[in-house]
Amino acid sequence: MGDEVRSNGNVSQSSGNSDDQSHATVIDIYSLSNYYFGSKEVIPFKDETLADRVQRMKSNYAAHGLRTCVQAVILVELFKHPHLLLLQVRNSIFKLPGGRLRLGESDIDGLRRKLSRKLSANESGDEIGWEVGECLGMWWKPDFETLVYPYLPPNVKCPKECTKLFLVRLPDSRKFIVPKNLKLLAVPLCQIHENHKFFDT
Repeated sequence: MGDEVRSNGNVSQSSGNSDDQSHATVIDIYSLSNYYFGSKEVIPFKDETLADRVQRMKSNYAAHGLRTCVQAVILVELFKHPHLLLLQVRNSIFKLPGGRLRLGESDIDGLRRKLSRKLSANESGDEIGWEVGECLGMWWKPDFETLVYPYLPPNVKCPKECTKLFLVRLPDSRKFIVPKNLKLLAVPLCQIHENHKFFDT
């Protein structure tokens, strides 16, 4: 399936062959200046160190099994190039907006809940809602450490975490209200490519 990214009505990037254009997905992205950015009260962080996070994952896995996370790929246009919205945590860690699903929660409902908690004025979201689209990929964590794979290694029978990436389409305007202890940044796609040591997305 081919993809097209349209900025302000113009096609700025496309892939796929001409025989498959009838099945292409068109993604409209709008200028960053179309959006309002504000702040709200801080949200508490559960982990202070990597060791804390690993211990919490082990406890959750022992109680509930495989941990499933969902993250949003949200694109905007800046300087005529597509940019990805990332949350910056503690001025050092960059993450896609999202988080862990609750038990029995669907991927879409969980992602909408997480986006509302981190990017909306209140946790119930706003009148626009979140348009969650296609699943773009899945990443697997074979163990409790930080290493992840874009596939499930054949020798891993009991993965510890699965993270699903979903495309989230934005309207031509919206308000982003972010907790004061997080920063929402627009990062050029060219900076993220093969720069995994800097961007933990």
